Amino acid sequence: MRKFLNTILASVIFVIILFFIYFIHVTFLRVDVVFYSAILDALLAAGLSAIIIYLVKFFGALGLYEKFLLVSIWVLAGYAFAISVPTVLDRSLSFYILEKLQQRGGGIQMARMPNVFTNEYMKEHRLVDVRLTEQAQSGTIEIKDGCVKLTPKGERIASMSRFFRLHFLPKKRLLMGEYTDDLTNPFRNSIETPDYLCQ
Repeated sequence: MRKFLNTILASVIFVIILFFIYFIHVTFLRVDVVFYSAILDALLAAGLSAIIIYLVKFFGALGLYEKFLLVSIWVLAGYAFAISVPTVLDRSLSFYILEKLQQRGGGIQMARMPNVFTNEYMKEHRLVDVRLTEQAQSGTIEIKDGCVKLTPKGERIASMSRFFRLHFLPKKRLLMGEYTDDLTNPFRNSIETPDYLCQ
């Protein structure tokens, strides 16, 4: 019973530390990429919590292996938090739709939704700036002389992503009342010779 209580208390301490570090980070410090900063916060919280359970005698009922497992669980929980809360809220078009509907009094004409995305969403969320910053910080693109270019790392990731999309995304996905495979190959109707290429 004491081990169980130690585990619960230690995990509560981890959650408190995580939220404290995250709040300080997003409120007072610079953030380059939301996901990466949240991961860093989770690792710091897990590290500080590990120091507490290894040094404070109160947690002596837990063996070394149990403490190791507990820290591993915290790291995984921190990762889940980083990707499921701040990253999803920062990137999610679905949440944007809900927030935009709320802002506009609860309803928007269906026929005008594409205009909302192109004229409001792109501008309000600085979508191009955010995504280019994330990709540049990740090392998948470089921006040089007004040209956005794939790095070798970006080329590998794009190839893997394309392969997965073509072969492992649903072939019969419900989109506005119709089952379709449109999103397994979204480039099938792309412009063949666009005028925005650069060398």
